[in-house]
Amino acid sequence: MADEDQLKPMAGVRVLDIATFIAAPHAASILGEFGAEVIKIENPKGGDPWRRFGTATEESDRSLAWLTEARNKRSITLNLRAPEGAELFKRLVKDADVVCENFRPGTLEKWGIGWDVLREINPGLILLRVSGYGQDGPYKDRPGFARIGHAVGGLTHLSGLPGEVPVTPGSTSLGDYITGMYGAIGVLMALRHRDATGTGQMVDMALYASVFRVLDEMVPRYARTGHVREPEGTGTVNACPHGHFPCADGKFMALACTTDKMFERLCAAMDRPDMWEAYGDQAKRLATRDTVIEEVTAWTSSMPRDDVMARCIDNDVPSGPVNSVADIFDDPHFKARGDMVAVDVPGIGEVVVPAVYPRLSETPGEVATLGPALGDANDDIYGGQLDLSDDERAALKDKGVI
Repeated sequence: MADEDQLKPMAGVRVLDIATFIAAPHAASILGEFGAEVIKIENPKGGDPWRRFGTATEESDRSLAWLTEARNKRSITLNLRAPEGAELFKRLVKDADVVCENFRPGTLEKWGIGWDVLREINPGLILLRVSGYGQDGPYKDRPGFARIGHAVGGLTHLSGLPGEVPVTPGSTSLGDYITGMYGAIGVLMALRHRDATGTGQMVDMALYASVFRVLDEMVPRYARTGHVREPEGTGTVNACPHGHFPCADGKFMALACTTDKMFERLCAAMDRPDMWEAYGDQAKRLATRDTVIEEVTAWTSSMPRDDVMARCIDNDVPSGPVNSVADIFDDPHFKARGDMVAVDVPGIGEVVVPAVYPRLSETPGEVATLGPALGDANDDIYGGQLDLSDDERAALKDKGVI
C-alpha cells in the first residue's frame, strides 16, 4: 500500500460488502473513498443486479450506475447460500473489520452466517444491516426500496403541489443514499467504540427511518398541536417569497427570503421600494402571499435567468439557478471545486462521476477506480488471503460456489 494510502483515515480497515443495489453499498463506497479496503462479494451468477441497472456501457455488466456507485472496490464471487460458500465467508470475516449487508431480516441467519455466528468468529466485527423497516417490528419482513421508504417515512406526502398526486422527492433514490450515509456514520461510531473497548456491534439502519429523521419540526409540532404539514408546492407557508420562479428564457431560479432583511434586498434588486414599504413585514407578506408572489414572478419573467441572477447576486439576495445536470457541467463553481472527476476505465473509456464528499483538508478521499469487473479479485483474495490452491479454486468454481 502506498504511503499516501496509509495516511487516509480509514486505512487498515477491511470491509466486506455483501449487499446489493444502493444503500449499504453506498456506505461501503464512502469508507472506500477514505482508504478502507472494500471487497465486494457477489453471487457468481451475474453478481449484483446493480451492474445492469441504468445506462449500459461497452461492458454489459458494468453500467454507468455500477461504475459510479461501486467505486474503489474489488470484486470476488461467492455463493453465500451454499454451505461451502458460507464457510469461506466465515474465513474472510475473521480478518474483516466491517460487513455491510441489506438482505431481508433473517436471511443471513437462514444461511448460517447471522450476527450471533459472525460476532463469535470475530468479536470486534461491525455489522451494518440495512433493510426497508429494520431488524425488528411488525413490518420487518416486508421488502423495501427507496420509493417505499420515502412514502412510509413521511417525505412523499409533502412532495408535489397541493391537492395533486404526490411526486417522487427528486427522481433519484434519495432514501437509499441518505440511509447509506447514516450507515457509514454508524460504522464510524462503532469503530471508534471498538478501538476503545475491543468490542464490535451491529448497526441497524432502515430506509424509512433515515427519511423520517429529516422532517424538520413535523414530529414535535404534531405531538404538541396535531398539525399535519401538507404539500406546499414550490414555496413554504413559513416565508414569502420563498420558492421557484420562471424567467424569460424558460429557465427557473430559486429565491429564499426567510427574513425581512432578505426581502428588503430583493426589493432593491427589483428596484421596487414600494414593495418594501407595502410588504416589509413578514406577517404582511404571508397574509398577501399571492400578490407578493405575483409581483416577484412578473419581475423574474421579464428577464433571462442570468440577468435575474446577476441582480440578485449584486444585492446579496439568497438565490440560485434551478440547475439541470447540463447546467451543472457548465457551472464554474462546480469546476473550480473539482466536484466532478474523470476516471479512465479500461475497455470503456473515460467516465465522469461525482467527486468525494466530505472534503477533508489533511486526508482527502479519492476515486481511485470505478465499479470492478465481476470477480476481478478472486485469485488475489482466494489464492492469496485464504491460500486456496489453483485446484481448490477450480473445483469451487465448477460447483458454483465462487
